[in-house]
Amino acid sequence: MLDITFIRENAEKVRKGTVLKGMDPSSVDKVLDLDAKRRELIQKVEETRKRRNEIAKGGERNEAGKEVKDLLKALEPELKLVEEELKVALNLIPNMPLDVVPTGEGESGNIEVRKWGEPKKFKFAPKDHLELGKSLGILDFETGAKVSGSQFYFKYGDGVLLDMALVSYALDLLSKEGFTPVATPDLAKSRYYLGTGYSPRGDEAQTYEIKDEDLGLIATAEVTLAGKHADEIIPEDKLPIKYVGYSHCFRQEAGAYGKYSKGLYRVHQFTKVEMFIYCKPEDSDHFHQLVLNMEEKIYQGLELPYRVVEMCTGDLGAMAARKFDVEVWMPTREDYGEVTSTSNCTDYQARNLNIKMKKKDGTNEYLHMINGTAVVTSRVPLAIMENYQTEDGSIIVPEVLRKYMGKDIIKLQSK
Repeated sequence: MLDITFIRENAEKVRKGTVLKGMDPSSVDKVLDLDAKRRELIQKVEETRKRRNEIAKGGERNEAGKEVKDLLKALEPELKLVEEELKVALNLIPNMPLDVVPTGEGESGNIEVRKWGEPKKFKFAPKDHLELGKSLGILDFETGAKVSGSQFYFKYGDGVLLDMALVSYALDLLSKEGFTPVATPDLAKSRYYLGTGYSPRGDEAQTYEIKDEDLGLIATAEVTLAGKHADEIIPEDKLPIKYVGYSHCFRQEAGAYGKYSKGLYRVHQFTKVEMFIYCKPEDSDHFHQLVLNMEEKIYQGLELPYRVVEMCTGDLGAMAARKFDVEVWMPTREDYGEVTSTSNCTDYQARNLNIKMKKKDGTNEYLHMINGTAVVTSRVPLAIMENYQTEDGSIIVPEVLRKYMGKDIIKLQSK
């Protein structure tokens, strides 16, 4: 959430930033109204408590004392209710986009920053990953649908080994860059998935909730890595803290999607390696660029052609102040498709989760938090299968993955 003092002192800027993100600016007015009411009630409660203490100190047992006691009984619950309403209202105001973010209303307003590599030109008609996976016996959506429902799948043999090779490659590369590998729980309490922006309801619902439990299946290790230091004050000299998380991820993926969302592109479950950095506010842009550089390094290593896209204001989402996607070339759609995102959430999530740093002068300040995907075992195998396919339907293993897989090619195994 945003700092209430910042909203008070920059109301028009916050309204503008909310509009730029495509959200309702009336939420700002509601917050200001509730804040004024809260401050008025706090003053009344403090004055009434002071009067009660004066009466008690004087040893008075009269009608005035009873009136003060009854007044407090009315004011204190009212204050608590207003404070709860204010907290809910504050969460409806998004993080403000940084000044450098391009202005736009949606995906069409996003800006291509750069490209790397040339899309491969095949001398044959390339197959999509579903046809390749089925013919090689490594990908099975039919059994996934039977056992779990649509958008679930089984992987077999080299399909599993390819996933594990990707995870090992990313963890190995990032641990050498100073990121501490962390295997996190796949479940988190509502405070953490809501605090990092993953809603279980509405048009953008992603989180599967556990019935009768304050738990949800995480959509990304961002949730658990952000929750790891909730309610902590981290000494400035301990920053940055750089994690690379490993977890399974679960997403409802509510809403309608286009024809290119079939197969592994949009599924309910996958494994992900996620970068996450806690840093000083003045360093967050630097570390945001570092995470983007690491993403590019991974896909250059895999020799997958890609482009970097900067999200415009209307496509940032609530939490991010700035965001980049890396989109990899996907031959059968003849276009690029997103495989990673990296967001600078500034102090927005840190306020939600009460994470501060202790500065050298002894004061405390909310720190900044950066997240970014390294690899996912859905869209990245899709891209590898389609880009590295051969005319006979085999798949060449990218060179950087061969030491992890123990083979150079994925081909149909004789039964």
